[in-house]
Amino acid sequence: MKFSKAETHSRVHKIPTVRFEGKHRLTSFAGLVSFMKLFDVLRVKDNLRLCFDHLSSSSIVGHAVVFLLLVVHLLLGFRRMRDLDYYRSDPMVERTLGLRRLPDVSTISRTLRSADPRCVDNVRSWLRGLTIQRLLLQRLTRVTLDFDGSVQSTKSHAEGTAVGFNKVKKGARSYYPLFCTVAQTGQFLDMYHRPGNVHDSNGAAEFMARCFEQVRAAQPGVIIEARMDSAFFNETALNQLRSSPVQFSCSVPFERFAELKKLIETQTCWNRLNHKVPYFESGWRPKSWKTDYRFIFVRQRRPKQHKGPLQLDLFVPQDFEYEYKVIVTNKTSSPNSVLMFHNGRGSQEGVFAEAKQHAGLDMVPTRTLVGNQLFTLAGLTAHNLTRELQMRSRPHERPTLPKRPPLWKFRTLGTVCQGLIRVAGRLVRPQGELTLIVNDDGETRRRMSPYLEAAG
Repeated sequence: MKFSKAETHSRVHKIPTVRFEGKHRLTSFAGLVSFMKLFDVLRVKDNLRLCFDHLSSSSIVGHAVVFLLLVVHLLLGFRRMRDLDYYRSDPMVERTLGLRRLPDVSTISRTLRSADPRCVDNVRSWLRGLTIQRLLLQRLTRVTLDFDGSVQSTKSHAEGTAVGFNKVKKGARSYYPLFCTVAQTGQFLDMYHRPGNVHDSNGAAEFMARCFEQVRAAQPGVIIEARMDSAFFNETALNQLRSSPVQFSCSVPFERFAELKKLIETQTCWNRLNHKVPYFESGWRPKSWKTDYRFIFVRQRRPKQHKGPLQLDLFVPQDFEYEYKVIVTNKTSSPNSVLMFHNGRGSQEGVFAEAKQHAGLDMVPTRTLVGNQLFTLAGLTAHNLTRELQMRSRPHERPTLPKRPPLWKFRTLGTVCQGLIRVAGRLVRPQGELTLIVNDDGETRRRMSPYLEAAG
């Protein structure tokens, strides 16, 4: 619609006088009402209370409420705990948590410090249950699980941190948790917390087995798929996957097997996956292995020349013309399907990037191990609940594709925060009925209505 200049511009000269008065029940986060309804449907408060029920704490606030406060804190788009002061008197935040006043940061720190490892295990179990419940509602014939680690750096000497591989902050102390994500929903299934000086595969076999058991117990007939990077490449892990049974694909590390370079150089017949990607399959296997697997060798022409030092004698899988990749798998589909399936692992990097930017996945806020584990789990919960709200608001928009992308086109937590949660409103009681008044400008109603209907 086109408006005239007179309808667009307004002659404004006087600057209003600012006056601070008592509470008028004004909120900057009216969109939290959608998550309030979602919390009620999923019985979030009751389940969290059970996770911390074994603790005998004298805290007035309670561990369950503090954990939920961390989740809401991240949903609102804040990261540092000191940012709580910006919304301390917001009535919608207080109502969401069931409090008359929010605790101080020192109270939150003391409460986290008094938690124990059993709390972490209970929250992990509850989080797994929420994700599996969503998979049951979708009735999927196959579930794709991606496994990878992510570094959490800190400048302080937090309990359980260690100096390990960290390409961004070299020499910094860190954690290196291993995560399992579900490709179809883009949610976190579980987390295995570790210090920063361990290898990617440390404890991975047991963690992966538990994830497979949880999914299979909930959906006995489902086909389970797994995707991993080269850090998980070893015969014991692959044998365990095959005996599970799980359909998997895993990258092969060139640096550990010098004979791969010679095998590629002597290969004269390359087949075509498409007009750009040549490949061949080989019966090669490491000499110490007793089990045969399917190895697919792929090369792609580089779009431009590599700049910087290049040491081909170290068997780096690249040269001035091609980039090479080797995939080991037990899938029996075509090489092109296997390659597309394996390349779909990139979607997990997108999940990590979103969670680090908007859900505090890269933060180490306390000096205690359990406190940091609970904060990480709060970030995973905020991420999963945001995805859950979106999945409830509309049917899935994609079928199952070769790369196994999410079935929905999700908005990031940051977009949901800006477009849905951070909406001004006012709590009033006409005729004694609690009502949240939000400015009806058309666009706000359009954004909020689907989530309100879905959560309710």
